[in-house]
Amino acid sequence: MVPFVRSALVLVSIYLVIQCGYTYDPLFPSSKYHEWKKLILTHHWPVTVCKMDGVHCKSPPKYWTLHGLWTDKTQMCNNSWHFNCTEIQGILSEMNQWWPDVLHPNQSQLWSHEWQKHGTCAASLECLNSQLKYFSKGLELYKKVDLNSVLEKSGIKPSTTYYQMKDIEDAIIHVYGVLPKIQCLSPQQGEKAQTLGQIEICFTKEFQLRNCTNEELYVTPKEPPTKWNSKNEDLHVCNNNLSTYYPPVEEF
Repeated sequence: MVPFVRSALVLVSIYLVIQCGYTYDPLFPSSKYHEWKKLILTHHWPVTVCKMDGVHCKSPPKYWTLHGLWTDKTQMCNNSWHFNCTEIQGILSEMNQWWPDVLHPNQSQLWSHEWQKHGTCAASLECLNSQLKYFSKGLELYKKVDLNSVLEKSGIKPSTTYYQMKDIEDAIIHVYGVLPKIQCLSPQQGEKAQTLGQIEICFTKEFQLRNCTNEELYVTPKEPPTKWNSKNEDLHVCNNNLSTYYPPVEEF
């Protein structure tokens, strides 16, 4: 499994280096404000998303879904470039499966938000300079990374028992060879453990894997409070000293 995943990621990286390039576009004038250095493939655990919202989601997916493909440091690079669902009609079935709006199934609020906030910045790369290219690439990277399979084959599965954060992090490092960023929901009143919520895998502009954390220049795009955390709960970098709950769908 490990050699296969690494080889696949190396091959797709080489292909993307060839296909991707920088392009000048009047929509993206040269400006330090719009500069970014890495892409962050962000997965979230649907059960935790539902918990943060404080309502019972109907049949949340039993696998990690895409939250977004983010650029570091920049956001909302072109407010006039609005999301248009007709541009991604050809990939809607995959979007609904792997990149769903967990709280609003079969709707596009999440995609609109991700495009406006992050896609309009990622579009400074020629290979990401349309909504179809951006969302297609997110899906492609999601499948290549295959986080669900990696965790499961490493023995990290949703469970009513608790994990140590080091075990989760080590399982990811063992396969990808880079440091992820893992975020949790802090223990609430009466809870004994933090709740696993989000895992980020990072890439260079050339789509090569790179560390997400423990780097001086690392900056995570800060997501402001939204309807997802109506109880004022938010995700934070997981505490290595706390037990970690990876909640099964059945327990929600």
